[in-house]
Amino acid sequence: MPPTLKLINTDPLLENYQLKIEGRKIAAEQKERELLQGSDSLTDFANGYLFFGLHLTDYGWILREWAPHATQIYLVGELNNWQDSDEFAFTRKEHGVWELALAAEVLHHGDLYRLSVYWESGHGHRLPAYVTRVVQDLETLVFSAQVWQPKTNFIWRNTGRISKQKSPLIYEAHVGMATEEEKVGSFNEFRHNVLPRIRKAGYNTIQLMAVQEHPYYGSFGYHVSNYFAVSSRFGTPTDLKALIDEAHGMGMRVIIDLVHSHSVKNENEGLGNFDGSGHQYFHEGARRNHQAWDSLCFDYGKNEVLHFLLSNIKYWMSEFHCDGFRFDGVTSMLYLNHGLNCDFISYDMYFDGKQDEDAIVYLALANKLMKQINPNSISIAEEMSGYPGLAAPIPDGGLGFDYRLAMGIPDYWIKLIKDVKEEDWRVGDIFFALSNKRVEEKTISYAESHDQALVGDKTIIFRLIDKAIYWNMHKGSQCIEVERGIALYKMIRLITIASSGGAYLNFMGNEFGHPEWIDFPRQGNNWSYKYARRQWSLADNKELRFESLNNFDQAMIQLIDNKIELNKSLPESILQDETHKVLAFYRDNLLFVFNFNPTVSCFDYEIPVRPGKYKLILSSDAEVFGGFGRVDASQLYYSKTSFPMAKIQMLSLYVPSRCALVFESIPSKRVI
Repeated sequence: MPPTLKLINTDPLLENYQLKIEGRKIAAEQKERELLQGSDSLTDFANGYLFFGLHLTDYGWILREWAPHATQIYLVGELNNWQDSDEFAFTRKEHGVWELALAAEVLHHGDLYRLSVYWESGHGHRLPAYVTRVVQDLETLVFSAQVWQPKTNFIWRNTGRISKQKSPLIYEAHVGMATEEEKVGSFNEFRHNVLPRIRKAGYNTIQLMAVQEHPYYGSFGYHVSNYFAVSSRFGTPTDLKALIDEAHGMGMRVIIDLVHSHSVKNENEGLGNFDGSGHQYFHEGARRNHQAWDSLCFDYGKNEVLHFLLSNIKYWMSEFHCDGFRFDGVTSMLYLNHGLNCDFISYDMYFDGKQDEDAIVYLALANKLMKQINPNSISIAEEMSGYPGLAAPIPDGGLGFDYRLAMGIPDYWIKLIKDVKEEDWRVGDIFFALSNKRVEEKTISYAESHDQALVGDKTIIFRLIDKAIYWNMHKGSQCIEVERGIALYKMIRLITIASSGGAYLNFMGNEFGHPEWIDFPRQGNNWSYKYARRQWSLADNKELRFESLNNFDQAMIQLIDNKIELNKSLPESILQDETHKVLAFYRDNLLFVFNFNPTVSCFDYEIPVRPGKYKLILSSDAEVFGGFGRVDASQLYYSKTSFPMAKIQMLSLYVPSRCALVFESIPSKRVI
């Protein structure tokens, strides 16, 4: 049977798995029909948050929960001194749904409450599964649901969707640690103090971490307990809306980390044992527990779970105007063994029956739903197995993600810096490692994210400079380690973005070489916030080299945003000189030249180029970027050839050691 899907036509090696790929596509279509049952679209289906949870209607309050294993549920809280009473007993409806109706005057904005849930063998206090506001008592550390019904609704000032922009240039940020003070930062502080920085830097997309409520701050937001609740550590739902609204007003998209790959085990705060069954939202038996993350694994085969997760997607996009998501832990979702201890060296490993077919269906439906809600939304998969078709359109046989995180690139840089002498770096290997990707997908390149900054690891700037970063970052100081590290740091970040497969990501603070790791408050550090913050003053201090690195990143980002469509073009290699360690490639109309030689500069160095004249528009060696100013930025360069009308001509350049140069090609006017 000849291939019918574009994914297989693009990659003939997938022909042997045609039936499997088509089967997965058909399974998603069948599941969609099964879920809809009268609804017009997934958008109409994903309205669980409008039905379940607490709502104020024209007739009073209505509270609904799905708890099929429960035998009785009571509402307890400040309204009844946290005691069970028949007055606040739920009524069991069909399909395991429980319901309680109350007069409007019974509950008020700000009231605290929980559910008192009984089952055959026990009882416990629970937070509603669809709760939208959770707060923690700072003395008892107990979490409670909170009525969130402000007198006035939030008014969106920037209601128009952010249009489908050029390549996403993503600023990954954690609101809590975005303050210089040793504390938990707030949404409002981020809006006032950090948003202007991101806008000035030129990034067009903000990725917010840890937005969904999580009981342990140090989990970085990846052990979620309450999927519809904004983390109260950072402020209120209104505060988050104001942040997103202002970002939109600045022309920046806002996406959030979405953790649908697993759930925190906590029972009092989360879904771990909501109705006493232990497997209401999760698998039974051995598949219930994630062996590496100490968390619980969703059962994507249950329609109720799909309803919960798809409704969660619509909730954040509709209620908070989020422009998309970075889906966390996609590799863990795709495979029954969560992708642990697998090298994925064979295509068989993607189709050998060891995949979670229900999860694959869910991911396809999630991406389809996102595009129905907002066609310009972006979905990003944190996925490291290389699953074919992950970022290919669903009609083509893919799962519909817009981008895959190029997770191998940070690993490549770490290995290169740590294990290979600088004089042994091979420019051809560097270019291949950074530009290699599947044909059908777009990727997000990054030299480092929050992962590489966590305590126990090292950022790139720390690997290059080490402890000298504490004593020799003054612009007047002379230190070989610092000068080397800064030069390579700029080159690494520039070549990573210039060779990107579609987009670029930076974690906050890395743009200026933030000097310290991330270590959230914990018992081992005496609950200190010293390393869970960002020292913005370093980038603002004109006497320090951090300011120079910040200047370079700003120039680099704005250059890419203004001159290149990363998601519409590919890098075109024109020179890989291993002897001199010079690499040159085109990206759209820009010529990138890198000299990775640690000691030798190249004079009158000839590079084969397209005919025309060239203007230097960025030099990593410029003094304003902490370089030595060895290249004249005012000079124009003209290609030349030994015979007329040649398609390939030569450009003669001075390329200093440890330097990157970017030229803009200006086509010569024809003389008639």
